[in-house]
Amino acid sequence: MQRAIWRRRLASWRALAVFWMALFSTAGLGAAALQSLGPVQPKPISVAARRDEARENVQKPEPVKGGVQVTDSARPAPEAKPTQVPIQAAVGSAAARRVASPDPTLLEPAPHEPTARLPRIASDGRSPRVVYAAMPAAVPNGAARIALLVSGVGLSEKDTQAAISGLPGPVSLAISAYASMKPAVLEAARAAGHELFASVPMEPQGFPQNDEGPQALLTGSTPERNALNLEWALGRIEGAVGATGASDGMLGERFAEAGGAMDPVLDEIARRGLLYLDPRPGRSRTRPDLHARSVDVVIDDPPARAEMEAKLATLERVAREKGVAVGLVGRLQPVTLDRLSKWTKALAARGFVLVPVSSLVPNSSPVSNAIASQ
Repeated sequence: MQRAIWRRRLASWRALAVFWMALFSTAGLGAAALQSLGPVQPKPISVAARRDEARENVQKPEPVKGGVQVTDSARPAPEAKPTQVPIQAAVGSAAARRVASPDPTLLEPAPHEPTARLPRIASDGRSPRVVYAAMPAAVPNGAARIALLVSGVGLSEKDTQAAISGLPGPVSLAISAYASMKPAVLEAARAAGHELFASVPMEPQGFPQNDEGPQALLTGSTPERNALNLEWALGRIEGAVGATGASDGMLGERFAEAGGAMDPVLDEIARRGLLYLDPRPGRSRTRPDLHARSVDVVIDDPPARAEMEAKLATLERVAREKGVAVGLVGRLQPVTLDRLSKWTKALAARGFVLVPVSSLVPNSSPVSNAIASQ
């Protein structure tokens, strides 16, 4: 009996031993196979997949705890918008001809606009029309000079960025008084070489059907109201080289032709050290205290491609005959930008030099005086 019990125990121990030997053998074979195959390689992820994943992570709303937003510093930064890339490229390529940023010594608080500052002549005699003027390129002897002012800038961020990056630095830009311009955008314009004008909305022909908005200078308003609206318009942009009556596709003809209403405006512009560009072709007034001139051609009136081609040809003809010419684009539009970009690239080949508007305003700066004497 006792011998039978021991025989059963011995059989159980032998079976257990066989099981463990088989298990260890299998583990050894598996390890050898893994060693021969090498480490597991991660599945490759394409660049596009990584970009999509980053975009999804950025767009996910952040968790909020106790009213405080919790951020994850390890998340990838969002990609820059495509419309911002050309501006950065323009900044880098135009650093040598950068226009000066706003100078605190050329600014003073606006009496009736608490958050605004107005241009002024500094105590040392420096004026905005000189400090903020863009430096023109060298002009070969006998070459005709053409200046171009594009108005309506700032109403469309996309079109504004396209103008800053797509047009040559010498093209001057008039900022709409109704625009909400980010300082970074204005700095990008200056870095790309564009000098800036303040657009002053004035009563146009066909008023009130053609309406320049609630802050426009009107022949029917009191001098006090027009003075307040002028202060508002000039305080909308710091670092402007001058002012213009061109505003968002309108020229302010009716107000400009009313001498009793327009004279105080020109007095204030001159007192603050600004130059003035009259958008009415050939209609600028001559005053010893005011640095001003008028445009020669309004290029986009009407804003049709065939008419613009004819106006650009007229601008070139005036430049050949007089040696200088100033063109105006009344409203910033994609079709106009496209045409101007192509036209300006071909100017040098036709014997013209593109210069800033300020350099063609008589006695507006030392630069314009030096060029005029050549």
